[in-house]
Amino acid sequence: MTPFSDDRPSDLRELYFESSQELLQELNDAGILLEADPVDASAYARVRRSVHTLKGDSATCGFVELSELAHSLEDMFTPALISTQGRLVAEIVLSAADTFHAMLASYRDNLQPPDISGLRSHISKLINTPATSRASNSAPIQVHWSPPDRQRILTAANSGEKVHHLILRMDPELAMPLAALQLVTQAVEQCGTIVARHPDGGNSIAELTQFDAVIISSQTANWIRRRCTIPGIVKEVVSGSVAELIAETQEALTGYQEMDDTVLAAAGPADANFGPDGTAAPAATGLLLAETWLRVEPSRVDAVMNLVGELIIGKSMLHRAFSEFEKRFPKDPIRNRLSDALSFQSTVLNELQKSVVKIRMVPLEHLFRRIPRIVRDIARSSGKNITVEVGGQNTDLDKSILDALAEPLAHIVRNAADHGIEDPEARLNCGKPAYGTIHLDGFHQGNQVVIEIRDDGRGIDREGLVRRALELEILTREEAARLSDSETLQLIFRPGLSTAKGITSTSGRGVGMDAAMDVVKRLKGKVVVQSEQGRGTTFQIMVPLTLASIQALTFRVGLRHYAVPLDAVLELARASENDIHEMDGQEVLRLREHVMSVVRLDHLFNHEPGPQLQNARHYVIVIGSAERRSALVVNNLVGEEELVIKALDDRLVASELVSGASILGDGSVVLILNVPAVISYLGNRKAERMLA
Repeated sequence: MTPFSDDRPSDLRELYFESSQELLQELNDAGILLEADPVDASAYARVRRSVHTLKGDSATCGFVELSELAHSLEDMFTPALISTQGRLVAEIVLSAADTFHAMLASYRDNLQPPDISGLRSHISKLINTPATSRASNSAPIQVHWSPPDRQRILTAANSGEKVHHLILRMDPELAMPLAALQLVTQAVEQCGTIVARHPDGGNSIAELTQFDAVIISSQTANWIRRRCTIPGIVKEVVSGSVAELIAETQEALTGYQEMDDTVLAAAGPADANFGPDGTAAPAATGLLLAETWLRVEPSRVDAVMNLVGELIIGKSMLHRAFSEFEKRFPKDPIRNRLSDALSFQSTVLNELQKSVVKIRMVPLEHLFRRIPRIVRDIARSSGKNITVEVGGQNTDLDKSILDALAEPLAHIVRNAADHGIEDPEARLNCGKPAYGTIHLDGFHQGNQVVIEIRDDGRGIDREGLVRRALELEILTREEAARLSDSETLQLIFRPGLSTAKGITSTSGRGVGMDAAMDVVKRLKGKVVVQSEQGRGTTFQIMVPLTLASIQALTFRVGLRHYAVPLDAVLELARASENDIHEMDGQEVLRLREHVMSVVRLDHLFNHEPGPQLQNARHYVIVIGSAERRSALVVNNLVGEEELVIKALDDRLVASELVSGASILGDGSVVLILNVPAVISYLGNRKAERMLA
C-alpha cells in the first residue's frame, strides 16, 4: 500500500474520501443501467466520468494501486468490446465498484488493501482477447451513408431521443433476398422509428449479407435484438456506433476522439465538463469543486444549530421577563419600544433557525440511490427478477436522520426482496408478471417525513408468523389469542424471529428487522406495516423532520414540567374522576366513541402527586401512535412552545419513556415524552396484569 504522504494536508485526504464515495455511488448507478442495456451510451458516459475522476484523484493523493486499477478499467471501454461483450463489461464495472469500495475502506483505516490481482487479470484477459474470438467470424461491412441519411442521423442524435445503430447479419444460405429485406424492414419498424437504412430496397438486389438501420426507440438494445432476430433470415444482430456516423458528418466532433465512441453518442449537456482532449475539466473533478458549492463539515453546522438553540432559549427568557415588566409597569413608555425590539428579534431568529435547518436538509435521493444495487445483488443470488421504482427523491430530511436510516431502509428492502417477492415461476402461477416490483417513496406529513417501501410480493402470512413466534417461545398462546392484525404484523420486529426456511447471506437469523426498529425508535419515529396476503406489503417509516427542535405542548403534573410533541396530540378535553373507570386492572376513559387507557405520569415516574391532583376535574391530553390512543391526565396546561431538544445522559434518566429535555424561559427543565414508548409500555403492563 502506498501511504498517504505527510506533506499532503489531512483536509485533502478527507475531501478525497468524501468525493470518492459519491463517485462510487455514481459508478453503481451507471452499472445497474448498463446491465439493463449494455450499449447505453449515456450510462457509459457516467462510468467514464466517474472512473476517470477517481483515477486522477487517487493519483493526486498517492493511492497508486487504485489509480492503476481505474486506468485499466478505462482501457476496457472500446467500441469493439462494448458491442460484443457489453453485458460482461457491465458486470466488471459493478465488480470494480465493490473493489474500489473495499480499497477506500482500507486506505481510510491505514490497512492493507485487498488483493486485486484477480480483477486486473480478468480485465486484462478481456482486453487482450483476439477480436475474432469476441465477434462473429465476419466483420461488419462498412456502409457508405448518403449525405441526406447522415444529416437525418445527426438530427436524431441531437434531438435528445435514444438512437440505435443496428447491424443485422443475414444467414449465408439466404435464397430470397427481396422477400427477406421486406421481413427485416417490417421487424425493424416494429422496434421504433427508422431514421436511415441500407440497403433501402429496390429490385436490383441480388445478394443480401447485411442490413443496417438507424432507429429512434425507447426500448433496450436486448429487446430490439430479440425482436429483430428472425430464424432462417437474420443470423445475428449487432449494435453499431452512432458516434462514428456523427463524426463523419460533423467535423467539429473529431476533437472528441480521445473519448470512447459509444460515449460520444450521448455527448451533450451531461458531458459538458469534458474538454476537447477527453479529460475531465476542473468542475467535474472530485477534488476541484465547482465554485457554486462549498463543503462544510457536519460538526460545524451542528455547532451553529446548537447556538441557534441557545438563542431560542434566550428569546423565551426575554419574553417571560418582558411579561413580568409589562405587569409591573403597564403604563411605562418604554414598554412599546421593548415590544417592538422583541418582535423584530423573534422574526430574525426564526428566519435564522429556518436557514440553518435548511442547511442540514438533504433530499431522500441520497438514501434511495443505494437501493437498486442492493436489490440487484439479491435478485441475482436468488434467481428472481426485481425492478425498483423510486418516487419522492426531492423530499428533504435532516442529514443526521437520513444517515441513520441507511441501514434500517436496507434491512427492510432486503426483507422485501428476499422474503416478499416470489420467484418468477411462482409469480406466473399466481397470475402476476414474472418480475416483481419494489417501490420507494418519500413525502412530508406534518412535521414528519414518511418513507414508504412497497412490494407486490406474497405478503406476510399472519398465521405462519404467530406459529413461528409460538415455536420460538416469543409469545404464549394466551398472548397470541389477543393479538390484533396490526399487532401480529409488528411481530416481525421481535428479536430472533424469522420465518425464513434457512439461513442465507441476506436473511434467516432474525436480527435485521428488530435492529431496524431500534434505530427508528432512537430517532423518535415509528414503523407502520400493512400487508395483504398474495398482494404485497407496505412499510412506512415515520421520522421527525429534524431532531434539533420541536413544537410541543407543555403541561404540569404535580410539581414537574412535561411536554409532548404537538403532532402526537390528537385532542384536548376535560374529565372528572367519575369519568375514569377500571377495566382489567387498567384505568380507562371513554371519550365519545373511543375507550382509551389513562396515563398518570406521577405513577409512571414514581413521584409524589401535587395537591392539584385531588381536584374533581382534570385536563386530558389525548395522544396517539399508529392506531392506538391514550389519555394523559394532567393538572395544568402551560401552552404551545418551541422546544430545543437536549439529549439526556442515561445516568440522569434511565427511562425510554423520555426522549429528551429542554429548558424553559424561566430556567426550569421540561421532560419531553416519547409517545410511542409510553403507549407501548401501557400495553405491555396490561398484558402482564391479564396473565397474572
